[in-house]
Amino acid sequence: MKIALITGIAGQDGAYLAKFLLKKNYKVVGLDRRSSRDDKWRLEYLDIRNQVNIEYADLVEINSIYRIFKKYKINEVYNLGAQSDVASSFTTPITTSDINALGTIRILEIIKDLDKNIKFYQASSSEMYGRVLQKKQNEKTPFNPISPYAISKLFSYYITKNYRESYNMFACNGILFNHESPIRGEEFVTRKITTTLAKIAVGKSECLYLGNIYSKRDWGYAGDYVEAIWKMLQQKKPLDYVISTGKTYSVKEFVTLAGSFLGMKISWKGKGHREVGIDKKSNRVIIRIDKKFYRPADISYLIGDSKKAKKDLKWKPKTNLNNLVKMMCEADLKKYR
Repeated sequence: MKIALITGIAGQDGAYLAKFLLKKNYKVVGLDRRSSRDDKWRLEYLDIRNQVNIEYADLVEINSIYRIFKKYKINEVYNLGAQSDVASSFTTPITTSDINALGTIRILEIIKDLDKNIKFYQASSSEMYGRVLQKKQNEKTPFNPISPYAISKLFSYYITKNYRESYNMFACNGILFNHESPIRGEEFVTRKITTTLAKIAVGKSECLYLGNIYSKRDWGYAGDYVEAIWKMLQQKKPLDYVISTGKTYSVKEFVTLAGSFLGMKISWKGKGHREVGIDKKSNRVIIRIDKKFYRPADISYLIGDSKKAKKDLKWKPKTNLNNLVKMMCEADLKKYR
């Protein structure tokens, strides 16, 4: 039985990956930061909480991570733990960098010193492309990050490559484009949309406030993407891969689609900060723009090119945007009813 260590197991990707690996007959060890509140609800949602071994450690403290490596004979490490809120990274750049950038090198140092046969996966991000320099972004597209979060992830990307090339370690990066699900954090725009619109549908909220509704993203389903993550560590050679759907939609399009699944017919009026979304059925304004949700620097457009993953990993996304949004809306409607 292989043993996999997942950092950030309590997050969306960690929970879906844990469930996937359990089905592959892995023993799953999850690293989680000790907290006064119980944040394992995603593991409960997927009905796997009692099947994983939770170990408490912090990515900013190397000794706590080292202890876990000494306790288990780990075969694969999936480094998903991070401060992953882009907007928050502007107000907490030092903390973001310590966790996301230095946390990665702490794990790589432990693997290098203890057992270089351990395979390592680093969760990189499409945010590293920033103000994009090519129409579609692939493994050869230049990076151009514009947030502390993206810059911290870029450090992790290059330090992973550096350890792979310098110490002959099996270390690879997955450059994942936006991936969502019913267990996405509500601080992320897609889940903010589906939860708030579900509340409006059942009379528990009146209006959804958003920032830049013209930002375009390549949105996939997290449950599909964890399979690609696992496949990267099963290859003969460690390489870096872009994981995406190859399609892009605006936040505005996502809102309109979510509204339709919740029984709303949203029309848009006005321009700029005065633009509003009106539910034609109730003739009420249910979406407004609020300047406070604009980032100091924002990416307007992202779309991934996953031809390499399709060829090498035999992977492609199974869930289209319609089915993803429907899945999220149904889950939130059930919750708030």
